[in-house]
Amino acid sequence: MEPIRVAVIGVGNCFSALLQGIHYYRHKQPEDVIGLMHWNLGGYTPGDIEIVAAVDVDRRKVGRDVAEAVFQPPNCTTRFYEDIPKSGVTVQMGRILDGVAPHMKNYPESRRFEPADDPEADEERIVDLFRSRGVQVVMNYLPVGAEEAVKFYASCVLKAGAAMVNNMPVFIASNPEWAQRFTAAGVPIIGDDIKSQLGATITHRVLAGLFRDRGVQLEHTYQLNTGGNTDFLNMLDRSRLKSKKESKTEAVQSMLSDRLEDEDIHIGPSDYIAWLNDRKLCFLRMEGRIFGDIPIDMEIRLSVEDSPNSAGVGIDAIRCCRLALDRGAAGVLESPSAYFMKHPPRQYADHEALAMVEAFIRGERER
Repeated sequence: MEPIRVAVIGVGNCFSALLQGIHYYRHKQPEDVIGLMHWNLGGYTPGDIEIVAAVDVDRRKVGRDVAEAVFQPPNCTTRFYEDIPKSGVTVQMGRILDGVAPHMKNYPESRRFEPADDPEADEERIVDLFRSRGVQVVMNYLPVGAEEAVKFYASCVLKAGAAMVNNMPVFIASNPEWAQRFTAAGVPIIGDDIKSQLGATITHRVLAGLFRDRGVQLEHTYQLNTGGNTDFLNMLDRSRLKSKKESKTEAVQSMLSDRLEDEDIHIGPSDYIAWLNDRKLCFLRMEGRIFGDIPIDMEIRLSVEDSPNSAGVGIDAIRCCRLALDRGAAGVLESPSAYFMKHPPRQYADHEALAMVEAFIRGERER
């Protein structure tokens, strides 16, 4: 198969895990593969993904080959495949806008973003980068709260005629106006806000559905998340969390027969703990009533390396976008969005979304 030509916005921990994974699985035999939902997806394997362009604003990454840039501070995810060959793809300076939270300057240099002195890119420069590299799919990995920046890059993607995977909780695919713009441009989009392979949101959703299906009345629940990467440091500014909290909360509420009152459900980041680095700890509690109005409660502690936990989902999303391009499909890809994302245009139970995405891969569903 011809390579899937991918551009990345944001050379952070998530992209580091994605790039390591592409090369890690490229050297695997199908019978030895662990940790992927799909080895062969519509004829494409992980090794068919080629990174051809990358954009960031950090001085330690801009100007470096992506193979080096993914291991620069403040990136701190696990290095499970370090033998990434230089690609000749140099990280280009992007546009900052609201992509860097002001409070981060109060933390050590090794932990925060350090904006480069290079002139910021305008729309024409980004569009030209995507076009000149023949980019087919753009992965958005900007920080939570970067509303203006995400919209700036989404506009660039449209003008370049590429597909988009919106991994962040700025609502593009789930915004009808933006969704229509992708349809009109004749290119697909998957979004918004990527689910981890087995993380806090998918676990909480499945348990909420279990309570519902077994006739248990859920009365109160919380999901508290802590971590030590730049994502958690960035989210210490609670003003940047509106879309994130809405995305994660709606992902759980949509699984309930009766929605909980706001005071009975709390889902969101709890705190930044530097020494956790890219490890994420989730503390999940659910309280309800079973037969005879008898109380029941459940507590779970989930510990996982945060960025690799989303990378396999990202690899599938890229390949689904390429299938859509091959088939001439445009606009929001409903099936992949429902299965891969926390805030798709329409929520489905995860078993339904899985069946939908498998049908899409087989070509039985257009989108």
